[in-house]
Amino acid sequence: MTNNTVFNETATRLFPQLKQFVPVVDKVHGPHHPEFHEVRALFGTVVDKTEAASPGKPDLTEEFTKLEEITDNYTVPGDVCESYEAVFNWLAELDHAYQA
Repeated sequence: MTNNTVFNETATRLFPQLKQFVPVVDKVHGPHHPEFHEVRALFGTVVDKTEAASPGKPDLTEEFTKLEEITDNYTVPGDVCESYEAVFNWLAELDHAYQA
C-alpha cells in the first residue's frame, strides 16, 4: 500500500528536475536508446495521474512496473551521460517512495 505523504513529498521534490531532464535525455540518447522514448511517455503518465489525483493517491502500479521492466530495474547503461544516470536515479527514488 502506498504511503501517499511520502510519495507526494518525493514527487513534489523530483518532478521539477525530471520534467526538465527527461525531454533532454530523450532527445540526446533516444536515437541510441530507443527504450528511453517509452520512459519519457511513462513519466508523462505518472505526472498526469499524480496531478489528477492530488491530493489523493494515484494508481501508478502499472506505470512503475513497466518502468522497472524497460529500465531493467533502473540499471544505467554504460554509454550514457550523468544526466541519464540522474534521471534513472530520480525515477527509482520516486518508484521506491510509491512502493513505501
